[in-house]
Amino acid sequence: MDFRFGEDDETFRRTARAWLEEHPYQGSGAREWERELGRGGWIGIGWGTGAYGSRTATLIQQVVWAEEYARAGAPARTGHIGENLLAPTLLAHGSRAQQDRYLPAVARGDAIWCQGYSEPDAGSDLAGIRTAARRHGDTYRVTGQKIWTSLARDADHCFVLARTDPAARRHHGLSFLLVPMDQPGRIEVRPIRQMSGTAEFNEVFFDGARAAEIVGGEGNGWRVAMSLLALERGVSTLAQQIGFETELRRVIRLGVETGAVDDPVIRAGLVRLWAELRTMRWNALRTLGGAGDVGAPSVAKLLWGGWHRRLGELASGVRGATATVGPRPWRPDAYELDDLQRLFLFSRADTIYGGSDEIQRNIIAERVLGLPKEPR
Repeated sequence: MDFRFGEDDETFRRTARAWLEEHPYQGSGAREWERELGRGGWIGIGWGTGAYGSRTATLIQQVVWAEEYARAGAPARTGHIGENLLAPTLLAHGSRAQQDRYLPAVARGDAIWCQGYSEPDAGSDLAGIRTAARRHGDTYRVTGQKIWTSLARDADHCFVLARTDPAARRHHGLSFLLVPMDQPGRIEVRPIRQMSGTAEFNEVFFDGARAAEIVGGEGNGWRVAMSLLALERGVSTLAQQIGFETELRRVIRLGVETGAVDDPVIRAGLVRLWAELRTMRWNALRTLGGAGDVGAPSVAKLLWGGWHRRLGELASGVRGATATVGPRPWRPDAYELDDLQRLFLFSRADTIYGGSDEIQRNIIAERVLGLPKEPR
């Protein structure tokens, strides 16, 4: 297979690179950066409409933009959930009125969204959710708890998978609801502090919160939710690999500086990670846009989750004993970590979040290989 990009794609790359060089991120804040991207037309380039002020790009050109964005060292996006998850879902399942109501703000960088799926007893087993939505006049009232909700403290809206039919079981009777987050007394957000000292995730409690709209019709939430989950493992995985490459180079550079690469075990580990990263890229390009390939997302998740975790472990090996020591160990109130220490701690979760390795293997076994389903 030819993994080279065409001339049009390389022209697009030069345009993207030039814009990023002319508009470097200067710590102006996450929301202002989103608006800067919106003014440049870089939000929604994969929507395929061009109707909301966005540039239009082919699938390969979306990959090019993601790669250039990562190479430029631009910050993690706060608007990616709205752009890459909500918007394609609305374009596939929402009404034209819903698209016109919500997508322009996302394209401008004015609206931040979060995703209300997982619950304390319904993470990988998403069909077991218990958050309820009851009809209240022309809308719904949502009551329940969500967990591991990224960006919930900053979000303007949340799309919530909730049970609208209490008599239905499992994946039946669910609906996909759009909920404004600015509802004092009705929505409470509690940060979840991790062992790295950061708090990217949150618990969200809904107490009769008003849902603005329902997408795809009442009771069709499972179909809409599964369509959205398929989007989580698309173009963004290639940009993710650019970030992985940057981290790997940092570990190699440290290994050279400290002499750790003279250890044959560490040297072999670095070579293995380098080769596996190249393989992941080729696999991602091979399966890009492969509609109906139910196993590809699970294979990709298994590959990068385990790879990143091993990178974190090897980074600690390269650091040696200093990996366990912070900059100021005599100050218990100064729990500071460097980039490689945070890499090690955060990557411990890579094989769990987004669908654990066990769940991914079950999907491959049952849906791809046709093996008997796990007994329940």
